[in-house]
Amino acid sequence: MAFEIRPDDDNAAGAAGHGHAYDSNVTVIVCSSCRGPDGSDERPRPGKFLATAAREAAEGSDIAVLAVECLGNCKRRLSASLVKRGGWSYVFGDLSPENGADLIAGARLFAETPEPVLPWRGRPDCLKRGLVARIPPLELCKDPS
Repeated sequence: MAFEIRPDDDNAAGAAGHGHAYDSNVTVIVCSSCRGPDGSDERPRPGKFLATAAREAAEGSDIAVLAVECLGNCKRRLSASLVKRGGWSYVFGDLSPENGADLIAGARLFAETPEPVLPWRGRPDCLKRGLVARIPPLELCKDPS
C-alpha cells in the first residue's frame, strides 16, 4: 500500500517563496487544517493563518515553510513541526496564529546549532510549553535485535 504525501496547495510556489524544503537545513511544517480553540469548522482555519505568519517571518531567510493538511495532533490544536536534516524532529501544539515568528525563531536557533537537538535555552516560550514529541533521526535508531 503506497502512501502519498499531499501538501497543501499553498506550497505550489515553493517553500517560503524560495527554494524547496529539501534545500533547507531546517524546515517548518505547519498544519493548515487546524481549528481554533472553539473547534469551529470555519474556513480559512487558524492553522492557515499560522502558516501564512510563519512564511512572512521566514521571508529572506533560508528557513523553508510548508503547510500540510493534517499533522494528527488535533487535541493540541494549531500544530507545527521543525525538521532538521540529520537532527531530531519536533512536534509542537497549543500554538496560536500569532506564533509564526516564534516558529521561525526556533527554526533559526535550530539551524545555527551544530548539535542535532533544538536547544532549550533561547527557545521561544510556545516551543517550550507546546512540545508534544521529538523524533530521532533514523541514523540514531538502533535495531532491537
